[in-house]
Amino acid sequence: MRWERVQRQVGLADSSPGPGKRWGHTCNATKEGRFVYVFGGFGGDGCLTNQVHVFDVERQIWTEPVIRGVPPSPRDGHSCTTVGDNLFVFGGTDGKHSLNDLHVLDTSSHTWKCIEVSGEVPDAREAHSAKRSGKFILIFGGCRKVPGLDDEVYYNDLYILCTETITWRRAPTTGIRPFARHGHTFSIWNKKFIVVGGEDFNGNYLSDVHILDTDTFAWKQLKTSGQVLTPRAGHVTVIITGSCLFVFGGFDNSQNLYNDLYVLDLETCVWSKIAMGEGPSARFSAAAVCLDPYMDGSFFLFGGCNKNLEPLDDIYYLHKDRVYQARVAQTLAMDQGKMVFEAKVTESSPLGYTIETMIDGKVLRGVLLSNRHNTSVQAEGPSSSSREKRPAASDADCDHRAKTQRTLSKDSGGSSQQADPVDPSDDANKKDTVNAEPSSPATLDQANAEPLKDEMSTDVGDDAKAGRGGDSSPQKQDEGTSAAEDASAEQ
Repeated sequence: MRWERVQRQVGLADSSPGPGKRWGHTCNATKEGRFVYVFGGFGGDGCLTNQVHVFDVERQIWTEPVIRGVPPSPRDGHSCTTVGDNLFVFGGTDGKHSLNDLHVLDTSSHTWKCIEVSGEVPDAREAHSAKRSGKFILIFGGCRKVPGLDDEVYYNDLYILCTETITWRRAPTTGIRPFARHGHTFSIWNKKFIVVGGEDFNGNYLSDVHILDTDTFAWKQLKTSGQVLTPRAGHVTVIITGSCLFVFGGFDNSQNLYNDLYVLDLETCVWSKIAMGEGPSARFSAAAVCLDPYMDGSFFLFGGCNKNLEPLDDIYYLHKDRVYQARVAQTLAMDQGKMVFEAKVTESSPLGYTIETMIDGKVLRGVLLSNRHNTSVQAEGPSSSSREKRPAASDADCDHRAKTQRTLSKDSGGSSQQADPVDPSDDANKKDTVNAEPSSPATLDQANAEPLKDEMSTDVGDDAKAGRGGDSSPQKQDEGTSAAEDASAEQ
């Protein structure tokens, strides 16, 4: 596992200087990870932006395509979700007010679409999170400033947008919802949405992990073990190849920013802190996205903000390389059960593998012999930005405002209190910790929940499957669209 700082190519005819320094922006991959779209954010000039920039992973260049249509207002703290060739931008802040508008960028024609929404539209919010499952986008959490007051309202509600009908729906859930929060992350794995960390309405920084099962719409908190993640907000999370959820960066106060890397094995609920060489500096409100399958086992990290509230413009790849899960069944003293760890294969031979791992902060090296019956080495299968603290001069400065938890109408069986964590070592949870049923079963609103359960897709990858050919580049798309418009004008 290694960081690689990207040295972008400059001076090419179709390249641009790039988006420059920024934080609170979003990154979205299209064309199977070939292109990364960067939208919005707070720039080095002290202003919000609504520009769109595209990074070509193959050519290592930035381009700034000509975008048609009416763009969203400049913003940060928004969410941006990839659905096919479309990017759905929701909410954020314009520096004075929180937003709840919805905009769609068609990346095949580079056109902003004007769309009308219906249904139960979410309240305006920023520093929320969003993820896609099939044709649905799920929005969770976030906060907003109360107009005319110094209060902020924090959310722990869940909304679903059907991207075919452009209809919003408040999602009924069971179980115990996570505390209201912002600056958290939202990931999807195996039809389950995963909330990690954030900051709650009392100013507490969190490291808890909650699971929403899309089959049952039940919330459950996981009890994790190992080198547990330190509390933080404004971090990024990316799931790469299989069940590994990577967490990078974030902060717990203005003087304590992180550049550490943690991995949560979602099958065992074990955290590991990964010792890395030179990599990105400590930061928060960066943006990251998985590049699978174009750059298999890697993710893209761009920008963020340092402890001096200065935006950044560096780009890094995290390469997972040849990391394998080694699940070693062995009887430990004091009846500790099975040891599960992740190891890097450094050498292979007909007799087995030489591996390297880290356990309890110590680097360990060893050999796995292929003729040992209790040992197996198996390759893993394929597999938000946060509006945080601004400079004091900003109109949107609300670092020291009083914080008020929003009183929500409870879902059936729901509550604003924390659930007891799930212990993966318990017999009832050994087979599949994430699949644990809620402790207090409740009846869902069947009219709303059942259609969502039936239609949720198991396809959780980037579903823009147009291939990797050079003709699909943003530059070529613009040229093709312009040529078509010219031909139409001539007629």
